[in-house]
Amino acid sequence: MPPTPRQAPSTSRVAEFIDNPRRAVWLLAAPALMGMGFQTLHSLVNMVFVGWLGEDAIAALTFNMPLVFLSIGITFGLGSGATSVIAQYLGAEDKRGADNAAEHALLIGVVMGLVVPAFGLFFDRHIFAVLGAPAHVTDLAVAYFRAIAMGFVFTILNVQFRAILAGEGDNRTANYLQAAGTVLNAVLDPLLMFGAGMGIAGAAWATVISQVLVCLAFLYLMLVRRRTYLELRPADFAFRGSTIGQILRIGLPASASMVIMSLGGMFINRIVAAFGSPAVAAFGVGGRLDQIYILPTMALSASMVTLGGMFFGAGRLDLFRSTLRYTLWRGELIAIAMGTIFFVVAPYVMGAFCDDPTVQALAVSYIRVIVLSYPFVTVGMIASRAFQGLGDGMPGLIITALRVIVVSGGLAWALVHVFGQGLTSVWVAMVVAAAFSCVLALTWIHRRLRQVENAAPTAG
Repeated sequence: MPPTPRQAPSTSRVAEFIDNPRRAVWLLAAPALMGMGFQTLHSLVNMVFVGWLGEDAIAALTFNMPLVFLSIGITFGLGSGATSVIAQYLGAEDKRGADNAAEHALLIGVVMGLVVPAFGLFFDRHIFAVLGAPAHVTDLAVAYFRAIAMGFVFTILNVQFRAILAGEGDNRTANYLQAAGTVLNAVLDPLLMFGAGMGIAGAAWATVISQVLVCLAFLYLMLVRRRTYLELRPADFAFRGSTIGQILRIGLPASASMVIMSLGGMFINRIVAAFGSPAVAAFGVGGRLDQIYILPTMALSASMVTLGGMFFGAGRLDLFRSTLRYTLWRGELIAIAMGTIFFVVAPYVMGAFCDDPTVQALAVSYIRVIVLSYPFVTVGMIASRAFQGLGDGMPGLIITALRVIVVSGGLAWALVHVFGQGLTSVWVAMVVAAAFSCVLALTWIHRRLRQVENAAPTAG
């Protein structure tokens, strides 16, 4: 039977998670994985329908992708900050502090949702010129971008709502609404694109309309029905710069980390391009399997933001350590299992993504090297999220920057352009970078926990 509004307090979730933290990892990770699946499905639906409009429309959507990744980096990074701060307050049994943090998270979402697209709309054609969009594609790219930008505030608010619910330990409710939004988007896409004759702009407006309705559903759920433990009370809102600072201290570095990963991918792509189009295609095709590995790893690591924040707020650093250790080992098992499977099946599945034998062979070569990085990447991701649970996003940013820019990008460039090595050296550089970040992350999180533990008696 579903709980009544006041029968599912987050304080009971904190107590439940403390009693059985291992079960809590999966209670949080499984819905998070489902949510990421819906996000991926949403992207695929848009791509399928836009593909029916022709090559120029696909190109226009592709030129929008870097901007989409940038917005994802901003929104989900800020969401991580909100989740961690709320979880810490709840762990400390400070419900009003958690409510206040939730309200400030939405305030940040509104400000960012208005400022960021305003900048983009003012410079839209200049942005696409820098990205290299041909003149005949620019009009289509701008039409799509302008519609998406107008609805960006609802997109970021939805991410903040999901982050708020994640902070109180509820990942399921947001998934139900996200699933409904994905279905609605799939229905609206052909109606607006083809039925209303809006073309690629129709795909954008379908996304905006679905995001608006999901946002209204979140507001109805939290303001009218009050089906969540955390309460939004606009009439009692009291602005606190310190709360904004807490969220941004985690959220801004997390956002920057995602932006760096996106830019790093573009840089690696340029290095790979020196070996020809088949190499670039193979990098993209092989990346499809990488995405399959990344989804469960991201979901598992996301649990450390909520649980880490709650246990840190409750002063249970023993549980923080044991849960981190458990999550790392389970993540390693997943990484090794998936890496082994991909190594074996790679020659047999690449044909599903492309029919060029050269691209298939290069993609198989890529996968059989890059799977060696999976266990290292897993450690880096989970440790970075553990830092966020402790209320600090900067270590994750530094680790990501060193891995992506200095080691991966720098080493790959040197191996290819200085030492004249082949394409495989690029993949090797990525593995070396992952191993480096793994060692750094483990060392850093261990030292940070020691510092927090040593400071705890004094704080008490």
